[in-house]
Amino acid sequence: MSDRPKIRLYVDHALQPGQTVALSREQANYLFNVMRLGQGAEVALFNGRDGEWRAIVAEAGKRGGSLVCDVQTAPLMLPPDLWLLFAPIKKARTDFIVEKATEMGVARIIPVQTDFTNAERIRQDRLQAHAIEAAEQCGGTFVPEVTDLQRLDRLLSDWPDGRRLIFADEDAVGRAAPLPDGAATDALPGGWAILIGPEGGFSTAERDRLRALPFVTAISLGPRILRADTAAVAALTLFQARLGDWR
Repeated sequence: MSDRPKIRLYVDHALQPGQTVALSREQANYLFNVMRLGQGAEVALFNGRDGEWRAIVAEAGKRGGSLVCDVQTAPLMLPPDLWLLFAPIKKARTDFIVEKATEMGVARIIPVQTDFTNAERIRQDRLQAHAIEAAEQCGGTFVPEVTDLQRLDRLLSDWPDGRRLIFADEDAVGRAAPLPDGAATDALPGGWAILIGPEGGFSTAERDRLRALPFVTAISLGPRILRADTAAVAALTLFQARLGDWR
């Protein structure tokens, strides 16, 4: 048997040696009809808590089936204590942000309603499913929570003590403070968050409030105005390279 099966599946079930995991109809269809697996085949399972486990197909049916856990193939790998806050945009680009944030390593994804946000509602369950699919594809053993849409002003009013917020400010070119060195911040509690604005940018009132908050660091993402999905990837890259788990 190989150490780590190539086909990975997220399950909401405890994982331990000898544990039987029943499959939903959708999971069974994927494994047995799409991927053409049969009894005795290997699948990698993870649940966001117990790491990754090699499991063996015990039953393979058209509408269901079961797997039995064998051995753990990878431990739980937690991302940095990092939240991504972003204003939802067009459907495909919002999906892209959720997928890339999961792949790059965040602990929580928070869609926010700003003054210029176009979307008034989101499908939280659909975005959470995208996060699960991204974790399955990238080899991760953790799935970030995707929250429902929250108003930015209320979120800032109830901001948790100790958590620092990196604000991608398109007006900060040439005068933004650099991110601190990772070695200098490793021992500081509270975690981090990154805020990406909507397609129309932040309002003057939002920008003034953010700049005045003591826990906010404004950064520049360069001299060109980036689309929101590009900005999210750029900001996450800067964070991971300087403060996150890419160091």
